[in-house]
Amino acid sequence: MVTSAVGIFLVVLALILLVPMLLSRIRIPHVIGLIIAGVAVGPYGFNVLSRDMSFEVFGQVGLFYLMFLAGVEIDMYHLKKNIRRGFIFGLFTFAIPMIVGSAAGMTLLGMSTVGALMLASMLAAHTLLAYPIVSRFGLTKNPAVIIVIAGTIFTVLGSLMVLAATVGVVREGGLSWTMLGRLAGGLAIYCVVISYLYPRITRWFFRHYNDGILQFIYVLVMVFLAAQAAVLINIEGVFGAFFAGLVLNRYIPARSPLMSRIEFVGNAIFIPYFLIGVGMLINVGVLLKGWHTLYVAGVMSAVAMLGKWLAAFVTQKTFRMRSVDRSMLYQLSNAHTAVALAVVMIGYNLSVFDESVLNGTVLMILITCTVSSIGTARAASRLKVMSLRHDDLVEGQKVQQTTDRTLIPVVNPVSARELVSLALLMTDGNHTHNKIYALHVRNDNTSTSRAVGKSSLDMAEHVASSMEVKLKSIDRFDLNFVTGVLNTIEEREINNVVIGLHRRLNVIDSFFGEKLTQLLKATYRQVVISRCFIPVNTMGRIVVMVPDKAQFETGFVRWVKSLGNLTRQLGCRVIFCCTAETRRYISSVLRSGGYEIRSEYRQIDEWDDIILLANKIKDDDLFVVVTARRASVSFTSDMDTLPDFLRHNFSHSNLMVIYPEQFGAEAPIGVVADAMSPDVETAPMPIWAKVKTAYLRWRANRRTSNHSTDDRDLTL
Repeated sequence: MVTSAVGIFLVVLALILLVPMLLSRIRIPHVIGLIIAGVAVGPYGFNVLSRDMSFEVFGQVGLFYLMFLAGVEIDMYHLKKNIRRGFIFGLFTFAIPMIVGSAAGMTLLGMSTVGALMLASMLAAHTLLAYPIVSRFGLTKNPAVIIVIAGTIFTVLGSLMVLAATVGVVREGGLSWTMLGRLAGGLAIYCVVISYLYPRITRWFFRHYNDGILQFIYVLVMVFLAAQAAVLINIEGVFGAFFAGLVLNRYIPARSPLMSRIEFVGNAIFIPYFLIGVGMLINVGVLLKGWHTLYVAGVMSAVAMLGKWLAAFVTQKTFRMRSVDRSMLYQLSNAHTAVALAVVMIGYNLSVFDESVLNGTVLMILITCTVSSIGTARAASRLKVMSLRHDDLVEGQKVQQTTDRTLIPVVNPVSARELVSLALLMTDGNHTHNKIYALHVRNDNTSTSRAVGKSSLDMAEHVASSMEVKLKSIDRFDLNFVTGVLNTIEEREINNVVIGLHRRLNVIDSFFGEKLTQLLKATYRQVVISRCFIPVNTMGRIVVMVPDKAQFETGFVRWVKSLGNLTRQLGCRVIFCCTAETRRYISSVLRSGGYEIRSEYRQIDEWDDIILLANKIKDDDLFVVVTARRASVSFTSDMDTLPDFLRHNFSHSNLMVIYPEQFGAEAPIGVVADAMSPDVETAPMPIWAKVKTAYLRWRANRRTSNHSTDDRDLTL
């Protein structure tokens, strides 16, 4: 037997490495493979390892981590959309196993009423043991998967309530409604406190500490704090970890460095450790202790799987779902581990269960985990094939889309991190066809300039690699910044540029600056200008100001999809302020692209209604202004005063200005030459523009002081 700390950890790591490699050849799920490996090396197998305190600690951590991942990876929009069906499934998957399990315990196993109810509470609760399989297939947003996750909340809580009631009967000789009331009240207070405190603390922490390691440690602290708090009020810690995942879900985008770190550590260490520890609990030798143990194990396993299948079947018929959805509902909710072990140990210590029930529970865990893992893999494979066929059919009905090529000019390492993160969140995640480039332009060959460029590009590559995105860095020597960007746009066929807003150096410097002004005049590709004072993942809302006739511009679909991707990743809501006609086009693009996001609309009739938003944008909002270049369809003379207006009224707001692609791919003859003329930025603002700006400022102040009487006041 291996007893040294290094030897134990070496054996565990070897199992985590070799088991998936070997079992992938014979198509056995990794989950069940690690459990079998735990049986083999455990005290009831070849006795290579003993189940010491390390497996107790890491096993508990792995279980909490598994439930936390289930909560943090769920799409909150789909959860709210399927919460009613999830509640009904949770009711079915709790009530049916409770009824069947109680009847089987009293008739087939000869238990008392209290013992049968405690056994039924064990059979009703389940563990999302096969969730890593679903995640690996990319089906975490599938409605059937979300229904199971939502149902898990209700069935685990119900089982814990029944367990608490039965324990009270055994200890006090009767049902204590006071104890149940304390438990329900404590649960309600717990949920309210976590829901109120966690978002506020998380926003503050992420805004003040941008270090990836600190953010990861912070998330772990909050998860296990929630789990420990749940234990203190007599609720299983798995519920606390899962609830913490739901609350923190909003601040951990799916395509972010933080999410990559969370998934990596969990899938590489904690969850495999938990699975191996579960296997070490299984005593195959109980098969030799007589037929009674096998009989008890067979009854418990059959009743557990029958109850879960009936719940999935009733849910399928209730909501008219497909048979493959029923398979996913059944198989993903079929595994019993954590709650089953807790219940059987409590019942055994209270002398409600005998040794045959204890051994039968261990065998039931092995059987249900095996069936759940294999069945979930098959159902996930079928769902994946069906979803791919549906996507191909939908794509065949759409106009063929061009490849998106995004260019991110970076100036220094400090701004590169947030700029690259924002640009990647705005992409659709299909990096097979999309190309991402980071560009640093320098016009001298000094060692300092080369060092700054290398650091900036290294930071961009680091952010992209942490999000598992391939980014190509370009260190370019050119005449100046604008020329370098323009030449790269033409050479790489760039159709989307994401660039940061410059910092004004003096009072006479313009809002966009000389470089951005020249760039906007020299190219008609989409240009996204960003300035964020807080991390993107802490944004509360996205408020978009859209001009009239924006739908007729060449790049309309591209910027709508970019904002749809950003909203979907952040999990927040987006508010489009636009005309009624433009709204129909925006909703059509979102609907055809499958963007199931929280989108809202506020009707505006004139472009200068932007003044109504000046005092309605919050500190954690992202204010997006979609504008236009001169001579384009949606351009109005009011847009000439936009930079000055933004500087005066939105100087402290998180801002994004989008210039959509216009006039097709090529600029009109002579535009590039005009844009590069030396007197572009120094040309004085016309008198009429100054008057217009002063009028808009006066009107904004007047509307602010008397906004309740304005018929066009926008309520955000």
